Amino acid sequence: MALASAAIATDRSINMLQIQQLSKTYADGTRALRQLNLSAGRGLFGLLGPNGAGKSSLLRTIATLQSADSGTLLFDGIDVLQEPERLRSQLGYLPQEFGVYPHLSCRALLEHIAVLKGLHQANMRREQIDQLLALTNLSAVAGKTVAHFSGGMRQRFGIAQALLGDPKLLILDEPSAGLDPQERAQLHNVLCEISHDRLVLLSSHIVDDIEQLCPQVAMLLQGQIVLQGDTQDLIAPLSGQIWQAYGAAVAVPPEAQLLQRSYQRGIPLLRVFAPQCPGADFQAVAATLQDRYFLELARLEDAE
Repeated sequence: MALASAAIATDRSINMLQIQQLSKTYADGTRALRQLNLSAGRGLFGLLGPNGAGKSSLLRTIATLQSADSGTLLFDGIDVLQEPERLRSQLGYLPQEFGVYPHLSCRALLEHIAVLKGLHQANMRREQIDQLLALTNLSAVAGKTVAHFSGGMRQRFGIAQALLGDPKLLILDEPSAGLDPQERAQLHNVLCEISHDRLVLLSSHIVDDIEQLCPQVAMLLQGQIVLQGDTQDLIAPLSGQIWQAYGAAVAVPPEAQLLQRSYQRGIPLLRVFAPQCPGADFQAVAATLQDRYFLELARLEDAE
């Protein structure tokens, strides 16, 4: 079984997922997806965007939970919009919110879900569940009810159930939301472990998670992909043009684009984009994916 095998080299040159001109408008007139184009290879692929940008609509469409109005969606040679059942046999999905039976243990619930996914041979089902419990570090609590799990344990259970059947495509919608730092670190370890031989679509508004985990990323704004590529390639154009200054009295010069007003250890912090140093109070700092994210948001606001 692939889950138990050693990590294999990831070939991102092969686009497993190809989306062209995908559009979706809901009955109330909301245009969730607007002729969206996206391509992704194996490994962890990050999908960034603010609330309402269309991330969940895109993931639900890829997961065949809703239909698109127009466009094409191909995964590993499957026409998803025309043959959704073919994809479902290769799909694992962890939505942002999911319910569990209140009185079933972790192992019993995985057994139940495995049967629903068509894993009918008891020995193979038991072997796969044991592997997934070990992978997600839940073996010691397999007899406890999932309803009483902590947030991090519950998310790791969600990944375990999504991996039943060894899917080629795994979709995770905001998996680290609400987790404490230790739980996030444990989740990150699991995500890296499972991403070697499949495509893992990771949607999040936590930019730092995407930068740490994902070699590839796309940014979604108002139902369209506005940026896509290798994470480092998207950050590189900002090198030498990110500046920050401390203090409440520091103003944003007219030649600079404000990226973020925040605090560091209680001290006001100003972070800007500018081709040259915007003033004596500013120091050059390394660019991050969050800088690129905030810059694109600011450009969008300026264009409206």
